[in-house]
Order: sequence, then C-alpha cells, then structure tokens
Amino acid sequence: MAALAVTALLAAGCGGSGGSGSEGGEGAAEDDGTLLVWTTEDLADRVKTQQAILNEWGKSTGTTVKLVAIAEDQINTVIASAEAAGDRPDVIAALSLNGMNQLATDDLLDRDAAAAIVAELGADTFFPRTLELTKAEDEQLAVPSDAWAQLLFYRKDLLSKAGVAEPKTFADLEAAAKALNKGKMAGIVAATAPADSFTQQTFEHVAMANGCQLTNDAGDVTLNSPQCQEAMTFYTNLIKNYSVKGNQDADTTRAGYFAGTAGMTIWSSFMLDELAGLRNDALPTCPECKKDRNFLVENTGVATTLQGPGGAEPAAFGEVVSWSVLQDASPKAQDLVTYMMSDGYPEWLGIAPEGKLPVRKGNADNPEEYVQAWQKLQAGVDKKALLSSIYPAETLTAIAAVPGSFNRWGIPQGQGALAGAVGGQFVIPQALASMLNSGVSAADAASKAQEQAEQIKTDVGG
Repeated sequence: MAALAVTALLAAGCGGSGGSGSEGGEGAAEDDGTLLVWTTEDLADRVKTQQAILNEWGKSTGTTVKLVAIAEDQINTVIASAEAAGDRPDVIAALSLNGMNQLATDDLLDRDAAAAIVAELGADTFFPRTLELTKAEDEQLAVPSDAWAQLLFYRKDLLSKAGVAEPKTFADLEAAAKALNKGKMAGIVAATAPADSFTQQTFEHVAMANGCQLTNDAGDVTLNSPQCQEAMTFYTNLIKNYSVKGNQDADTTRAGYFAGTAGMTIWSSFMLDELAGLRNDALPTCPECKKDRNFLVENTGVATTLQGPGGAEPAAFGEVVSWSVLQDASPKAQDLVTYMMSDGYPEWLGIAPEGKLPVRKGNADNPEEYVQAWQKLQAGVDKKALLSSIYPAETLTAIAAVPGSFNRWGIPQGQGALAGAVGGQFVIPQALASMLNSGVSAADAASKAQEQAEQIKTDVGG
C-alpha cells in the first residue's frame, strides 16, 4: 500500500493543491478548488470509506479532494519526496502523536490553523487530555480526531471460578496470572519482541502505572529510576513465570488468547470486534468457540487502567491521532477538518469504531452527542454488529472515557521528539529482551537504556 501510495503521489506531480508555483513558495497551496489529503488509515476498505466521506463534503463545497494512503512509517520519507516535487499535502489524517511531533520539529505544521479549528469547535467539547497531548509549549499542533486504548483482556469466568479478583493493580495482575497459569494455559501473553513498537507500547502502559516516566518535568531522562527498575522487574517476571517462551508480538498474543491457551493479554481496543468474531482472518478458535462463537467475548472482562505500587494513580495508555494541517495549505483545509470533527464525525468514527474512540465528546447543543453516537456504531469487517449489542453498557462507557486520562512518555514534559526517537530505536524492547534472554538485571538494563536515551536526546537536540 505504501509503495502504491508513493507511486500515485509522484505520478500526480504538481497536480495537487501544493504546487510549487504558488506565492507561498515551494510546497505552498494554490486555491484551485482541490485539496490533497494523506491518510495513514491505509487499509483498502478504510480508504474507500474515507474517500466517500470526503467526496460528500467536496460535493457540498465545490471542492475536489484527492486522497492518498500512506503507511505511518513511510510519512517522513514520502513527505521529503513531496517537498522536492512541490506537492506537499494540505492535510494529513490519522497521524500519530510521534508523527505529529516529527512534523512539528520540522516546522511543517500550521499551528494557527489547528488553534483556530479547536476554537471554532469549542475546546471544552474535547477531552482536555487529548488537547494537551497535541500541544507543544502551549501551542496547538494539530486537531485530535480519535484514539485507540490499550486494554487488559482477561477471562473473567476462570478468575471467578478461581476466586481471584479482576486485575486492576500489579498485585491483582500477578495473582491472576498465577491462578490462570495451569496445564496448557499460560497466565498471560504480552509483547516481548525486541524490535517491535508493540512491545514499547505494552511496557509503557505498565511503566506509567508504576510512576515510571521517560523524563522528569525538566526534561532529564529518568529510565534508571527505582520506579522504572521495579516496572521492568515486574514485567519480565510476569513473562518468565506465567507466560510462553519465545518472542511475542501482536499476532501471537492475540492468537494465544483467542485459542483459549492464555488467560489474559494486553492488546489495543482494535481487538474488540475481532473478539466478537466479526473479522474472518482473526476469529476466536478456543474449544468452546466451535460450539458458541460468542463464548469468548461473553467470558472476557476488560480493564482500562492499571496501577503499580509506585504509581500515584491508575494509568491509562493509548494513541491519539490527529488531523494535521500543513504550512501553506489551502484555506479550505480548515473547513474540511472542521466538518470532519462535526457533521462528518460519526461517519469518521464509523470507519473502525473499535479503534476510533471519540476525543470530541459532543457539541454545544449536546455535550455527549459523539460519545453516545459511538456506542451505537456498527463494528466489524466481514460481519457487522452494534458495539452495544456485544458489550455491556458499563464496559463501553468505561472504554469511551479512557482518552480523558491517557498518559504518554515524554509528551506532557515537552519531550515528544525524544519519546518518538526512543521508541523508534526500540531502546526499551531491547532492554527487556536482555533481561528475558540473557538474565541481565533490572539495574543494568535500566542503566543501559538510560545511556541510550541520553545519547538520543543529545542527537535530537534536546
């Protein structure tokens, strides 16, 4: 998909709105009634749905919208090619926090446009935390559009039978893993692959639950703190004592839980539709599922937060993606983003509601309009079903509220670029791998991670 997107982009030449002959200089926009939109929602079915929504807006405004799908990890490479061709996009949709911060570092974002859109929509209609995560030095970098949440999925039927509490703390989680780790069933499966962002995301959630942060408020790296060492010890012990051998990633952890050979897993909210059997290439395969396809989803509990002994409060982790308006974009870019966050918002969330939690709760007329609409959206790929027909109302309410308490390494401390670079170089996944595979102590692994992060901070100019 990324290769096709690059080909399509280069073939377009200067045909988009970012022609190099405009007054704004190379990459600036000509107001020719055309908008060039990139999206990281690059699955074919999602691209088709997005184009339909954009066409609907374009028809009502007399605007032609060109949509190009770009894989998230190709953004930096492709945007450099676009700059050279004078064909920079007007807007990028569904851009991650790391991607947003990278564009901000390169001074490609129109911060005034982002601030104006948020002001027009009403800052008080967003979860405050999502606005904070998309700011730098109190300036709005982009407009948060939606989010996915990191969740702990667990077999509530088996925990109830064992008389063990549903996991909300480190102690609960360890007790549950121990109770479930019997026979052919692992207590928990969680990411361990040393060169995988899924491992970074999973551990970051656990780390923040224990008060472990990448940096302090002054920007100093703190990966060798007692809280981080304790989190690393807890995580690796959980894997060593109650999980499976070998590297684990998104595919293997989901497969283990779906097969009924794992009692818990840490996964994103994107698993909500798959757990319900709505996607043929990722179906539950547990023995009981053969007779009752709803068995696993009906016997699964979901925890949205986790707290360790070093954490001041329960921690929630997730990704906020945004509409990013670029410098010199057509003025219509602001109109498009405003529409997509208002009249077009339910349709946007409906592209994949299990992984698109609303970050704008509602509007002046109905402060909960979009949260309520989200709970009534149909999820699934090969089969469709209302989220509200699958999950209890209290579960959906808890999941929908998670973006309001997200935390992320580095971003609240103004170190978003550092966080992105540390994650991109897999500093933490490699540290965990050294503990799991080579018996390195938490103190030594944390010390090594500290040195690497400090060097990266120097390299990125922090």
